[in-house]
Amino acid sequence: MPDLPKKISIVEEGVREGCQIQDPPIPTAQKLELIAALSETGISKIQVASMVNAQRVPGWADADEVLERLPAAPPGVSYSAVWLNDKGFDRAWRHRDKLAFDGAISAPASEAFLLRNQNRTLAQNFAEQRERIAAYKARGLAVDRVGVMAAFGCNFEGEIPVPRVIEIIAQGMDLAAETDCDISSIVLADTMAWATPFSAKRMIDAVRSRWPEVEISLHLHDTRGMGIANAFAAMEMGVSRFDASLAGLGGCPFAGHKGAAGNVCTEDLVFLAHEAGIETGIDLDRLIETAQLAEQIFGRSLPGSVMKGGTLDRFRK
Repeated sequence: MPDLPKKISIVEEGVREGCQIQDPPIPTAQKLELIAALSETGISKIQVASMVNAQRVPGWADADEVLERLPAAPPGVSYSAVWLNDKGFDRAWRHRDKLAFDGAISAPASEAFLLRNQNRTLAQNFAEQRERIAAYKARGLAVDRVGVMAAFGCNFEGEIPVPRVIEIIAQGMDLAAETDCDISSIVLADTMAWATPFSAKRMIDAVRSRWPEVEISLHLHDTRGMGIANAFAAMEMGVSRFDASLAGLGGCPFAGHKGAAGNVCTEDLVFLAHEAGIETGIDLDRLIETAQLAEQIFGRSLPGSVMKGGTLDRFRK
């Protein structure tokens, strides 16, 4: 088993994830306030908007306004946006002075989820991915990731066997080879929170055995309270790249149950890493303050634990 990584990197998704399911929507000014606060925590990659259909995701009806009003990212920080189709990509590209871009080949391991989420089959999805790669390359963007949603299980399809995930990744790798893309990262997304530490380790081991030279990244949801345990299990397997959400914000609006929670909580993940002697480059005290700000903005108790319990530093002193 690999040693724990010396450092982990985190992509902060709390603003994007949290605002997409909040009702009533968070005002534009408060989204900008939260992004500004996150930019001062030491987090280097922050998702700041979701370029999606406002009728389906009204919380991001103001995505263009957020990006228009958003100041340039501070040194060492990059902002990104999420899109699901060419229209969303074109909208994001109009704000390329504010956003960092890279390309990905993505598909879910569950066709049932894909039909529900984007109304297309896997075959249609891969055909569209080919067109999207061409659009990325036309704009000078590298395509360096293969991402698999619902990689551990699906509320509409049930258990997702490991060989199915391997097959989906292999299709993505074949498409990358066909289009002359160099893949450096495989993203496994536990979109509907089916993963446990045991299934996470099995999946990571299977993927690494097939593609040992490619880095693995995890996107973990916390609906069943397994997010932080899954993250540590992944660290024990040598994984060092994670998506996370400030204060545990968020949840997939298409997951099929009302209890869908956000990603693994950023400040909880940072606390765990620091206690394990793993570097993050993040100021945990400032991150906790930002999580408390998020709780004020969202007007409700948020799931994060360390934001409430604090660190152990004051007791050690």
